[in-house]
Amino acid sequence: MEKILIIDDNNDICLLLERFLSKQGYKTASVQRGDDGLVLLRKEAFELVICDFKLPDIDGLEMLRRIKVMHPTTAVIIITGYSDVRMAVQTVKHGAYDYVTKPLYPDEILYTIKAALERRAQSLSQAKSATPANGSATAKVSGTKTASAKTALAPDGKRFIFGKSRAAEQLQKHIDLIAPTDMSVIITGETGTGKEFVANAIHLKSKRADKPFVAIDCGALGKELAGSELFGHVKGSFTGAMSDKAGSFEYANGGTIFLDEIGNLSYDNQIKLLRVLQERKIRRIGSNQDIPVDVRIIVATNEDLREAVRQGKFREDIYHRIAEFEMHLSPLRERKSDIMIFADHFLEVANQQLEKDILGFEEEAKEKLKDYYWHGNLRELQNVVKRAVLLTPGDYIEADVLPQEIISPQYFSPEETVPANIQINYDPARPGIPVFTQSGGNLKSVSENAERAAILKVLEKTGYNKTKAAEVLNIDRKTLYNKLKAYDIHL
Repeated sequence: MEKILIIDDNNDICLLLERFLSKQGYKTASVQRGDDGLVLLRKEAFELVICDFKLPDIDGLEMLRRIKVMHPTTAVIIITGYSDVRMAVQTVKHGAYDYVTKPLYPDEILYTIKAALERRAQSLSQAKSATPANGSATAKVSGTKTASAKTALAPDGKRFIFGKSRAAEQLQKHIDLIAPTDMSVIITGETGTGKEFVANAIHLKSKRADKPFVAIDCGALGKELAGSELFGHVKGSFTGAMSDKAGSFEYANGGTIFLDEIGNLSYDNQIKLLRVLQERKIRRIGSNQDIPVDVRIIVATNEDLREAVRQGKFREDIYHRIAEFEMHLSPLRERKSDIMIFADHFLEVANQQLEKDILGFEEEAKEKLKDYYWHGNLRELQNVVKRAVLLTPGDYIEADVLPQEIISPQYFSPEETVPANIQINYDPARPGIPVFTQSGGNLKSVSENAERAAILKVLEKTGYNKTKAAEVLNIDRKTLYNKLKAYDIHL
């Protein structure tokens, strides 16, 4: 019987999920605080954790990191409100299987749980059967991330969906150009724009297509785990090293390794990576033996690595070795002509997953999708479409089954953009329209809070690229850095 831990500060949600999942044949436990959940996880292992993003003591991203350190194979699903969707996308990027938005629907949560447990079982099976000599299948190791939103098969059998925009056409040309070579590639772009999708496409069009493709999210690896994940370790080299372990570079030998969010690698691991780039050799932690590897390296980041080099956070010698070819992926909101192409693709995928037969989208729903900002890009679009398919009773998806943030974006989550000392009320005669009143504080504090909120919003929209954010705010980088320090904004 598979065990599921529920962590939510709402006792009603805990009770409802426990009762529902127990009837479905799962063994369940629940707690209302993150710390209590971590205590329970230290005592016993769970196949799956369902965790609310907003807990009274620990946020969802930190909970995810701690769970993955304690139990790397445990699947995690995040529960979130509409206003947390953008942060929920970040949790998926850092290793969560998926997220579900409130209110919770039994069919949706049960489908997501079954899919997460199935994916976990597949990963465990692949990890057991994979060896460094395996050269036929795509390798996945603990700490890797999935990319179902970007690599699902289309109904016509095509593996990838690119779109028809000018940016999509240019992307295809670049992939066709660079794939046959062994050049290292840097892929830049916001979270969810399809960086792993592009890396996989390059691999499959290369001479290494029949060899492993290993994807590692460096942002999801703690400093103490990154070295072991990338380079492997020998038995007894550190506490918990119960047996020899091959690293990702060994699994990828002959093929391609994709390092997402490479800027998050610690300085020590950057030095080890440099040795791989220079000598094409790795050394497991605790070993004195060099192991030769033949691996093509593709990396991705949503930050400015040149700026990181200038700040001393990223080694310049590594940057020049991996920057043989650079590709930038435009956010979905700048490719409006592609939105419905991807939406139709995700509709077909959702139909197959949910065993439904939705035919398409009503015109109003199409317009809402095309007008939305898409903070989470393709991943967010896929989740919105899957949820809409689940909730649609007829043949076509109508606007009213879309999330409220898409239906009425101008009224969605005003709490995110106003100062902390401004209260938000709603007029019963005008549903959905906020009324702002000042609850205290002076004019200076209101102005500072508003400026801080504006800076955070621009940083988010630019993928936390400080150079671009400074340009949008019409200030120089030094001024931006001073304001980040003054407002205690840590990135």
